[in-house]
This record gives sequence, C-alpha cells and structure tokens, in this order.
Amino acid sequence: MGGALYLLAVGALVGGAPQATGTVRGFGALLAASLLVGVLRRVPLLALSIALLGSTAVVVGPPGSARASVSASYQGQFLSYLAVDLVLGLIVATGARRASIVALAGSLTVQLLVVGGFSHGDNLIVNVVIALLALAAAWTCGLLSRERREHTVVLRSQEVAEAVIAERLRIARELHDMVAHSIGIIAIQAGAASQVIGTRPTEAGEALRAIEVTSRETLSGLRRTLVALRQADLGAAASGNQAALAPSPGLADIDRLAAATADAGVHVAVRRSGEERPLPADIDLSAFRIVQEALTNVVRHAGTGSCRVLIDYGDEELSVEVVDDGRGATENSSAHGFGLVGMRERVALLYGDLSAGSRPEGGFRVTARLPLPGPAGVPVEAR
Repeated sequence: MGGALYLLAVGALVGGAPQATGTVRGFGALLAASLLVGVLRRVPLLALSIALLGSTAVVVGPPGSARASVSASYQGQFLSYLAVDLVLGLIVATGARRASIVALAGSLTVQLLVVGGFSHGDNLIVNVVIALLALAAAWTCGLLSRERREHTVVLRSQEVAEAVIAERLRIARELHDMVAHSIGIIAIQAGAASQVIGTRPTEAGEALRAIEVTSRETLSGLRRTLVALRQADLGAAASGNQAALAPSPGLADIDRLAAATADAGVHVAVRRSGEERPLPADIDLSAFRIVQEALTNVVRHAGTGSCRVLIDYGDEELSVEVVDDGRGATENSSAHGFGLVGMRERVALLYGDLSAGSRPEGGFRVTARLPLPGPAGVPVEAR
C-alpha cells in the first residue's frame, strides 16, 4: 500500500507539474519517500527498488523545458535520490550484510547511469561527485549505527555475564561461610567423641548430640539457599514449607552462633555497644557471616578456649570485631585463605573496611567496619 501511494505521489509530481523546477520536484519526491516506511520495515530491498524507480522518474521527467534545464545545468532533480540514500542507510543500519551490499550495488549503478545520462559538461563531474558523496555518507551513517547497536548488545551481554558471575560468587561465599563453620564444629565434636566414647560415654553422647544439631542447622541453611536459587519458580516457592523460607541470619543470631561455637570447645563472650536497631538486610547478613567465619578460624587455628566478639552500633557505621588470645597467624596457618578472602569481598561490596592480623600481645584480631546508610530504622530495646 505504501509503495503504491509513493508511486502515485511521484506520478502526480511528474505529470501534474511538468513546468515545475527540478528543485521543487526533487524535494517533493523526497517528502513522498515517507510513504515507504511500512514497506521498508517489511521488505527493505523492495522499498529501495521503489524509491529508485520513483527518483529516476523525477529525474527523467516529461520531455520539455524541465528536462532541457537539467541538461543545461543542475536544477535539483537529483535531490530525489536523497530518499534512496536514506533508505540505503536504514538498510545498512538494520538489515543483513548481504542485503546491504546488494542495496549499495543497485543504488550506485542506477544513480551513476542516470546522473551520467542526464548531466553534461562540468555538471557531469559535479553531479557524479555529489551522488557518490551522498551514497558514502548514507553508508557510513548506517554502518556507524549498526556498529553502535552491536556494541550495545555486546555490552549488555557482558553486564549479564558479570551479574551471573557476581551472583555465583555471592552464593559461593554464602555456602563457604555457612558450611565451613558447621563442618569445623562437627569435625571437632566427632574427634572429641571418638576419644572419650569408651571411657566417658556421657560426654561422647553430648558431642554426638551437638553434631546432630549442627548438621540439622546446616541442612536447613542449605535448603534456604537452594530455595532462594529457585525463587523464579513462584509455584514451587508457594508450595514449599515455611521453614525453608525462613529469613537469612543476622546479628540477632550471634548468641545462637556463640552457643554452637561453645559446643566446639571455644567460649565466646559477646558484648554490644551503641544503640541497637534494625539494619539493612545486606549489612546485617554480612556482619553475621564475618563473625561466623572469624569464629570458625578461631576454632580451627587459634588453639585457645575463648574469644571475644564486640559489636558496636555507631551513628554512621557498624563495627564488628573478633579477638582471641591464641597462637595468632603462623606459617602453617592460612591467614589469607578463602575465609578472609570472602570477608574482604563482603566488606568491599558494602564500601567498608576490614583489618585482620596478629596482635602484638598475642592472638588474632578481625575488625570490620561497615558504613550505614543514614538512620537505620526505629531503635529497639538493647539486650
């Protein structure tokens, strides 16, 4: 439909106004090219062919004074070929490369033949140069638009890939922080039970019960993580049990974590300062995981029976510190293992600061400072 309307408009320009100047007819043909938008979207090469036919009809025109003026000097009929160049640029920008090459070859051939056949003398060189420049400009603009679109697609793909990698790292940190702590406690309790099972069965039974409790908590945490990974499946989430959808741990669970660590043979003294209040979920979870990993390192490497956890709710930042009086960092202990790497990644994501190292007076200290985004909710009663 659009192609037929375009040809009718061009026919009206050529046949209805034979005495009009070439410039008027050229601009008229250029405006009429807007009727080809629908054809251009569906069949680009057909739209180019129709534009070439219409523009050539305007240039050739009816015999008479208008055509004679074209032969004598450049009057503007060739402006109609700007519509062809515009269609060519859109094909290059949005179409396949093969279609772009075919469109360029066809447009170049027709324009050079028509311009060469209806220009004479100095006008021939001028008109050919103008036609070539217009074609080159249309091709360049279309190519730049195409490359920009492809570059945008590549950037979007990279962003998606980076988001997937970041999510995998987050899940890896969660699994490491949760499982490493529990497995460390289980290993210590199992070793203690094996040593006293024959001589002190009561203590061995307590160690086995601690292993059972820790194992159940670990399985529950793993279930929560797996459910979180399946949140896209709303039907499965709706049919799942409510225990699996329990909230992520936070600083409110530090006392429970301290009790589990005490079962592994390390007494944890927890002290809080500042005004306790609800925290953003990401900060609350990260602070808990940092304390959890630090306590896991105390159980595994410190060789001490006690440690201290200090939590300070400041006005502008949250500070958590885990201090022990053990052997500190030695050549055989990993002061830069996955645990500390995970802590540093968590703190960096929250634009905080982490320090970890041996103390001059003995032992090891881990301190994390996490900035708080302004007032963090309504204060709650301190424990």
